[in-house]
Amino acid sequence: MDKINKELLHQLKETGLCADFHCSGAVVAVGLQTGRWVVLDCETQALVSSTVDGNEQLSVVRYSPDGNFLAIGSHDNYIYLYTVSENGRKYSRFGRCMGHSSFITHLDWSQDSHFIMSNSGDYEILYWDIGAGCKLLRNRYECKDLEWVSYTCVLGFHVFGVWPDGSDGTDINALCRSHNERTVAVADDFCKVHLFQYPCAKPKAPSHVYGGHGSHVTNVRFTHNDTHLISTGGKDTTVMQWQVMNSSLERSTSISSTSVSSLEIPSGGNA
Repeated sequence: MDKINKELLHQLKETGLCADFHCSGAVVAVGLQTGRWVVLDCETQALVSSTVDGNEQLSVVRYSPDGNFLAIGSHDNYIYLYTVSENGRKYSRFGRCMGHSSFITHLDWSQDSHFIMSNSGDYEILYWDIGAGCKLLRNRYECKDLEWVSYTCVLGFHVFGVWPDGSDGTDINALCRSHNERTVAVADDFCKVHLFQYPCAKPKAPSHVYGGHGSHVTNVRFTHNDTHLISTGGKDTTVMQWQVMNSSLERSTSISSTSVSSLEIPSGGNA
């Protein structure tokens, strides 16, 4: 076994907490529990890059839409920025976004790759001008017309209606806007997946609610063509695949990481 494969095996012993693919599809960045992040070749699984930022766990890694930047949100309250070149194989430190007073939970890029929206553990929403050197935008009015290539931040004007009355800020773990920008899926702390109309900027917005997980739902993501939704569970260690049918969901497959067994759902049966 050569040196690079030995190093890869060593890296994989650490717990991976977040990941994102470069727009080329050639590499994937994985954030680890120790503050280290690695980049792997998607075809060979060879280690392309390995870097450490701080000594706290990493909560989110996200490439910019143009593939020229990588943003890394850490539990040390910082967002680390790297320039990316050579099709995702070379990384250079660009800067650090400083301003959050708690750990980073979510972040999204603008469509032009110039701005970042981020959430933190103390329920704060901040906006950053990356082209200006990771500058914090204190005037929120400057951000009102920005278009976001993704929407996974659980806090924001376009999604505040997903929060139920009396929630303490931890009731929603993750959300994801569909690529056609018509719906937003929500993962809550009560074993449920919700589907809202997007934008969801009205209090007490109605939603479709789906059960299936036996524990809190940790994340949700739409597939590239919005035909399916993937949800992940916490203590039930389950990944579920939902089929999107006329803005509603039908559970099609459930795969447990412990039993690796599939669950067949009768045709036409809603979750």
